[in-house]
Amino acid sequence: MNLEDSLGDILRKARTSTQVPPEAAAQAAGLSSDDYSAFESTGIAPAALRFEPLGKLLTLGGSRLEELVRGWRPEPVDLSRWQRFEMVTTAGDDMTVNAYLAWDPTSRAAAIFDTGFEVSEFLKSIESNQLRLGDIFITHSHPDHVAGLGELRRRFPAARLHTGSPHAPTEHRLKPGETIALGNLRVAHRLTPGHADDGVTYVITGWAGEAPPVAIVGDAVFSGSMGGARDQLTLARTKVREEIFSLPEATLICPGHGPLTTVGQEIVHNPWFP
Repeated sequence: MNLEDSLGDILRKARTSTQVPPEAAAQAAGLSSDDYSAFESTGIAPAALRFEPLGKLLTLGGSRLEELVRGWRPEPVDLSRWQRFEMVTTAGDDMTVNAYLAWDPTSRAAAIFDTGFEVSEFLKSIESNQLRLGDIFITHSHPDHVAGLGELRRRFPAARLHTGSPHAPTEHRLKPGETIALGNLRVAHRLTPGHADDGVTYVITGWAGEAPPVAIVGDAVFSGSMGGARDQLTLARTKVREEIFSLPEATLICPGHGPLTTVGQEIVHNPWFP
Protein backbone atom coordinates (compact mmCIF):
# COMPACT_ATOMS: atom_id res chain seq x y z
CA MET A 1 0.00 0.00 0.00
CA ASN A 2 1.31 3.45 -0.92
CA LEU A 3 1.83 6.17 1.65
CA GLU A 4 -1.25 8.33 2.05
CA ASP A 5 0.58 11.60 1.34
CA SER A 6 3.13 12.38 -1.34
CA LEU A 7 5.91 14.81 -0.52
CA GLY A 8 3.93 17.49 -2.35
CA ASP A 9 0.88 16.76 -0.19
CA ILE A 10 2.95 17.09 2.98
CA LEU A 11 4.46 20.41 1.91
CA ARG A 12 1.12 21.84 0.82
CA LYS A 13 -0.48 20.87 4.15
CA ALA A 14 2.41 22.35 6.11
CA ARG A 15 2.58 25.53 4.04
CA THR A 16 -1.13 26.29 4.30
CA SER A 17 -1.23 25.42 8.01
CA THR A 18 1.70 27.75 8.76
CA GLN A 19 0.45 30.41 6.30
CA VAL A 20 3.73 30.49 4.41
CA PRO A 21 3.32 32.05 0.92
CA PRO A 22 4.36 29.76 -1.95
CA GLU A 23 6.97 32.32 -3.02
CA ALA A 24 8.69 32.06 0.38
CA ALA A 25 8.62 28.26 0.24
CA ALA A 26 10.09 28.34 -3.26
CA GLN A 27 12.91 30.61 -2.12
CA ALA A 28 13.73 28.36 0.85
CA ALA A 29 13.69 25.31 -1.43
CA GLY A 30 16.03 27.00 -3.91
CA LEU A 31 13.48 26.73 -6.71
CA SER A 32 11.64 29.11 -9.00
CA SER A 33 8.01 29.74 -8.15
CA ASP A 34 6.89 27.70 -11.16
CA ASP A 35 9.13 24.77 -10.26
CA TYR A 36 7.97 24.81 -6.66
CA SER A 37 4.32 24.90 -7.71
CA ALA A 38 4.90 21.90 -9.98
CA PHE A 39 6.68 20.13 -7.13
CA GLU A 40 3.74 20.56 -4.76
CA SER A 41 1.35 19.36 -7.47
CA THR A 42 3.29 16.28 -8.55
CA GLY A 43 5.25 15.35 -5.44
CA ILE A 44 8.32 14.80 -7.62
CA ALA A 45 11.31 16.45 -5.97
CA PRO A 46 13.74 18.36 -8.22
CA ALA A 47 17.38 17.38 -7.82
CA ALA A 48 18.27 20.89 -6.63
CA LEU A 49 15.74 20.90 -3.78
CA ARG A 50 17.12 22.23 -0.48
CA PHE A 51 15.43 20.06 2.13
CA GLU A 52 16.76 21.56 5.35
CA PRO A 53 15.87 25.24 4.73
CA LEU A 54 12.46 24.26 3.39
CA GLY A 55 11.79 21.97 6.34
CA LYS A 56 12.83 24.65 8.82
CA LEU A 57 10.51 27.21 7.22
CA LEU A 58 7.55 24.81 7.26
CA THR A 59 8.35 23.34 10.71
CA LEU A 60 9.09 19.92 9.21
CA GLY A 61 12.12 17.67 9.52
CA GLY A 62 14.22 18.34 6.42
CA SER A 63 16.21 15.11 6.63
CA ARG A 64 12.98 13.17 7.05
CA LEU A 65 11.55 14.75 3.93
CA GLU A 66 14.67 13.64 2.10
CA GLU A 67 14.18 10.09 3.44
CA LEU A 68 10.74 10.00 1.83
CA VAL A 69 12.22 11.05 -1.51
CA ARG A 70 14.78 8.27 -1.19
CA GLY A 71 12.00 5.75 -0.71
CA TRP A 72 11.51 5.27 3.01
CA ARG A 73 8.45 3.16 3.79
CA PRO A 74 7.34 1.44 6.99
CA GLU A 75 8.28 -2.19 7.49
CA PRO A 76 5.59 -4.63 6.29
CA VAL A 77 3.29 -5.87 9.06
CA ASP A 78 2.15 -9.47 9.53
CA LEU A 79 -1.26 -9.10 11.17
CA SER A 80 -1.32 -12.79 12.13
CA ARG A 81 0.78 -11.78 15.14
CA TRP A 82 -2.39 -10.27 16.58
CA GLN A 83 -4.37 -13.37 15.62
CA ARG A 84 -7.89 -11.99 15.45
CA PHE A 85 -7.51 -8.60 13.85
CA GLU A 86 -8.37 -7.46 10.32
CA MET A 87 -7.95 -4.29 8.28
CA VAL A 88 -10.61 -3.57 5.67
CA THR A 89 -9.91 -0.93 3.01
CA THR A 90 -12.79 0.48 0.98
CA ALA A 91 -12.80 2.96 -1.89
CA GLY A 92 -14.98 5.95 -2.71
CA ASP A 93 -14.83 9.67 -3.49
CA ASP A 94 -11.38 9.31 -5.11
CA MET A 95 -9.83 7.93 -1.94
CA THR A 96 -9.48 4.78 0.11
CA VAL A 97 -10.10 4.49 3.84
CA ASN A 98 -9.14 1.86 6.39
CA ALA A 99 -11.40 0.40 9.05
CA TYR A 100 -10.73 -2.45 11.46
CA LEU A 101 -12.28 -5.53 13.09
CA ALA A 102 -10.97 -7.09 16.31
CA TRP A 103 -12.31 -10.05 18.24
CA ASP A 104 -11.60 -12.43 21.08
CA PRO A 105 -11.23 -16.00 19.75
CA THR A 106 -12.72 -17.63 22.85
CA SER A 107 -15.84 -15.55 23.48
CA ARG A 108 -16.22 -14.42 19.82
CA ALA A 109 -16.90 -10.91 21.17
CA ALA A 110 -16.07 -8.47 18.37
CA ALA A 111 -15.76 -4.76 17.71
CA ILE A 112 -15.51 -2.64 14.57
CA PHE A 113 -13.42 0.53 14.50
CA ASP A 114 -14.79 2.99 11.93
CA THR A 115 -16.80 1.66 9.00
CA GLY A 116 -15.23 2.95 5.81
CA PHE A 117 -17.43 3.53 2.80
CA GLU A 118 -19.26 0.22 3.05
CA VAL A 119 -19.32 -2.81 5.34
CA SER A 120 -19.72 -5.92 3.16
CA GLU A 121 -16.29 -7.32 4.11
CA PHE A 122 -17.06 -6.87 7.78
CA LEU A 123 -20.35 -8.71 7.37
CA LYS A 124 -18.57 -11.63 5.69
CA SER A 125 -16.01 -11.87 8.49
CA ILE A 126 -18.66 -11.67 11.19
CA GLU A 127 -20.63 -14.47 9.57
CA SER A 128 -17.71 -16.74 8.67
CA ASN A 129 -16.14 -16.45 12.13
CA GLN A 130 -19.46 -16.60 13.98
CA LEU A 131 -18.75 -13.37 15.81
CA ARG A 132 -20.88 -11.39 18.22
CA LEU A 133 -20.56 -7.73 17.27
CA GLY A 134 -21.09 -5.88 20.51
CA ASP A 135 -19.30 -2.58 19.96
CA ILE A 136 -18.69 0.00 17.22
CA PHE A 137 -15.95 2.55 17.88
CA ILE A 138 -15.67 5.76 15.83
CA THR A 139 -12.34 7.62 15.63
CA HIS A 140 -13.99 10.76 14.24
CA SER A 141 -17.16 11.59 12.39
CA HIS A 142 -15.84 12.58 8.95
CA PRO A 143 -18.02 10.98 6.23
CA ASP A 144 -15.42 8.56 4.86
CA HIS A 145 -15.06 6.99 8.31
CA VAL A 146 -18.75 6.58 9.11
CA ALA A 147 -20.42 6.04 5.73
CA GLY A 148 -21.34 2.45 6.63
CA LEU A 149 -22.53 3.21 10.15
CA GLY A 150 -26.21 3.28 9.29
CA GLU A 151 -26.12 -0.19 7.77
CA LEU A 152 -24.15 -1.62 10.68
CA ARG A 153 -26.60 -0.24 13.20
CA ARG A 154 -29.56 -1.58 11.25
CA ARG A 155 -28.04 -5.05 11.13
CA PHE A 156 -26.74 -5.00 14.70
CA PRO A 157 -29.14 -2.79 16.67
CA ALA A 158 -27.84 -4.06 20.02
CA ALA A 159 -24.22 -3.09 19.29
CA ARG A 160 -23.02 -0.24 21.47
CA LEU A 161 -21.72 2.88 19.72
CA HIS A 162 -18.70 4.73 21.12
CA THR A 163 -17.73 8.21 19.90
CA GLY A 164 -16.00 11.37 21.02
CA SER A 165 -18.59 13.56 19.33
CA PRO A 166 -20.26 16.01 21.72
CA HIS A 167 -23.28 15.95 19.43
CA ALA A 168 -23.96 12.24 19.94
CA PRO A 169 -26.58 11.07 22.44
CA THR A 170 -25.12 10.88 25.93
CA GLU A 171 -25.18 7.09 26.06
CA HIS A 172 -22.83 6.90 23.05
CA ARG A 173 -20.24 9.38 24.28
CA LEU A 174 -16.95 8.12 25.66
CA LYS A 175 -16.50 8.40 29.41
CA PRO A 176 -13.21 9.46 31.02
CA GLY A 177 -11.13 6.44 31.99
CA GLU A 178 -13.58 4.01 30.42
CA THR A 179 -12.26 0.60 29.30
CA ILE A 180 -14.37 -1.78 27.22
CA ALA A 181 -13.87 -5.55 27.44
CA LEU A 182 -13.95 -7.79 24.36
CA GLY A 183 -13.42 -11.12 26.06
CA ASN A 184 -9.73 -11.00 27.04
CA LEU A 185 -9.09 -7.87 24.98
CA ARG A 186 -9.37 -4.41 26.47
CA VAL A 187 -10.15 -1.21 24.57
CA ALA A 188 -9.15 2.12 26.12
CA HIS A 189 -9.33 5.52 24.48
CA ARG A 190 -7.20 8.65 24.25
CA LEU A 191 -8.53 11.96 22.95
CA THR A 192 -6.60 13.11 19.88
CA PRO A 193 -8.34 16.21 18.45
CA GLY A 194 -6.71 18.40 15.83
CA HIS A 195 -7.59 16.88 12.48
CA ALA A 196 -11.13 16.57 13.84
CA ASP A 197 -12.61 18.10 16.97
CA ASP A 198 -13.95 14.69 18.02
CA GLY A 199 -10.78 12.76 17.20
CA VAL A 200 -10.16 9.67 19.34
CA THR A 201 -7.44 7.01 19.36
CA TYR A 202 -8.43 3.55 20.59
CA VAL A 203 -5.76 1.36 22.19
CA ILE A 204 -6.37 -2.40 22.23
CA THR A 205 -4.39 -4.57 24.66
CA GLY A 206 -4.61 -8.13 25.99
CA TRP A 207 -3.57 -9.91 22.79
CA ALA A 208 -2.45 -13.53 23.00
CA GLY A 209 1.26 -14.26 22.80
CA GLU A 210 2.18 -10.88 24.27
CA ALA A 211 1.59 -9.10 20.96
CA PRO A 212 2.09 -5.33 21.28
CA PRO A 213 -0.80 -2.90 21.73
CA VAL A 214 -2.77 -1.77 18.70
CA ALA A 215 -3.60 1.93 18.33
CA ILE A 216 -6.42 2.78 15.95
CA VAL A 217 -5.73 6.45 15.33
CA GLY A 218 -8.14 7.61 12.63
CA ASP A 219 -6.47 10.51 10.80
CA ALA A 220 -4.44 11.81 13.75
CA VAL A 221 -1.27 10.42 12.19
CA PHE A 222 -0.36 8.48 9.04
CA SER A 223 2.78 6.64 8.11
CA GLY A 224 5.09 9.50 7.13
CA SER A 225 2.46 12.20 7.57
CA MET A 226 -0.66 13.25 9.46
CA GLY A 227 -4.22 14.28 8.73
CA GLY A 228 -4.81 17.87 7.72
CA ALA A 229 -5.19 20.23 10.69
CA ARG A 230 -5.14 23.60 9.02
CA ASP A 231 -6.49 25.60 11.95
CA GLN A 232 -5.29 23.37 14.80
CA LEU A 233 -1.85 22.16 13.78
CA THR A 234 -0.21 22.81 17.14
CA LEU A 235 -2.98 20.96 18.97
CA ALA A 236 -2.86 18.06 16.51
CA ARG A 237 0.90 17.63 16.87
CA THR A 238 0.78 17.94 20.64
CA LYS A 239 -1.89 15.27 20.95
CA VAL A 240 -0.02 12.86 18.68
CA ARG A 241 3.13 13.30 20.73
CA GLU A 242 1.37 13.03 24.09
CA GLU A 243 -1.23 10.37 23.39
CA ILE A 244 0.19 8.20 20.59
CA PHE A 245 3.97 8.54 20.61
CA SER A 246 3.93 7.93 24.38
CA LEU A 247 2.80 4.34 23.75
CA PRO A 248 5.41 1.54 23.57
CA GLU A 249 7.49 1.82 20.41
CA ALA A 250 6.31 -1.60 19.20
CA THR A 251 2.67 -0.43 19.25
CA LEU A 252 0.98 -1.03 15.91
CA ILE A 253 -0.42 2.21 14.48
CA CYS A 254 -3.53 1.59 12.39
CA PRO A 255 -4.35 4.80 10.50
CA GLY A 256 -7.46 5.78 8.62
CA HIS A 257 -5.48 6.03 5.37
CA GLY A 258 -2.28 4.48 4.09
CA PRO A 259 -0.21 1.58 5.43
CA LEU A 260 0.19 0.24 8.93
CA THR A 261 3.22 1.41 10.88
CA THR A 262 4.55 1.49 14.44
CA VAL A 263 5.09 4.15 17.06
CA GLY A 264 8.85 3.61 16.90
CA GLN A 265 9.06 4.07 13.15
CA GLU A 266 7.02 7.26 13.16
CA ILE A 267 9.01 8.79 16.02
CA VAL A 268 12.15 8.34 13.92
CA HIS A 269 10.89 9.01 10.39
CA ASN A 270 7.72 11.14 10.35
CA PRO A 271 8.66 14.65 9.07
CA TRP A 272 5.85 16.33 11.04
CA PHE A 273 7.51 15.38 14.34
CA PRO A 274 11.22 16.22 14.05
